[in-house]
Amino acid sequence: MTTTLRPAQPLQRNSDGTRSRVYEVRVNSRRVGSVELATRSAAQPRTGVIGALWIDEPDRRRGRATVAALAAEEVLRSWGCTGIAVSVPADAGPALRMAETLGYQVTGRVQVKELPELPPALPPGAASRPMTGPEYDAWQERAVVEYSRHLAGPGVTAEQALAASRGEHAELLPAGRDTPGTAFFVLHAPDGTPLGTLWVGERDLPGVGPVPYVWDVEVAAEHRGRGHGRTLMLLAEHAALAAGARLLGLHVHEDNTPARRLYTSLGYRDSTVNARKELI
Repeated sequence: MTTTLRPAQPLQRNSDGTRSRVYEVRVNSRRVGSVELATRSAAQPRTGVIGALWIDEPDRRRGRATVAALAAEEVLRSWGCTGIAVSVPADAGPALRMAETLGYQVTGRVQVKELPELPPALPPGAASRPMTGPEYDAWQERAVVEYSRHLAGPGVTAEQALAASRGEHAELLPAGRDTPGTAFFVLHAPDGTPLGTLWVGERDLPGVGPVPYVWDVEVAAEHRGRGHGRTLMLLAEHAALAAGARLLGLHVHEDNTPARRLYTSLGYRDSTVNARKELI
């Protein structure tokens, strides 16, 4: 039997240059599932995305998904992609094992925490305030540059990564620090010295729904190693609880070991695992 992909719709070409298409997964002429393929963004046209890969129950555990994923790689390669990104639910063991077998490497994790009924106690002397306009402008430039470093890689130049970072920030913050549903805080010492910053907004997480989300947390370099990162995360819980939420989400890069240890100690659990594979 031969497993192939057959287009289920015309190729969708968007105004920003991205493209997408849904395919049927077929064994000979029989439909056994579906998969959606796309390019990530206009600034990252050479990064493909495999999403919503589904095999019908009667045809599972026969290698159909693996062959379909390999066929999807060939389609994305024909689109000029040099790398592929996937997001897999953390509790989808078979899918995670398949991704590892196919050579995908974990790049990061989306995590969530069930919040307590009452706000957690903050360390003695901990104080915060809303971020000012000038502070926001300085923070935004640093954040755009920092995030671009995570986007750069094989097939993505530094210039493309910077453009992608600026585009994503503009989309998430159309009104800057005044964007509805968004809050920016500065953690400071008793004498007013800034110690770190926090950006809390909202994100719709697969399988979870819309939740408050820690988009960015940063401790000033000269004040690291003193527990301020934990304090900022506790402030995020205060902000989420004040909004009436019972869950708080975040993303952590796989190579950021200190942050992963911190979030684990605070009770966060994996919701989605992100992985990437370079096409040869």
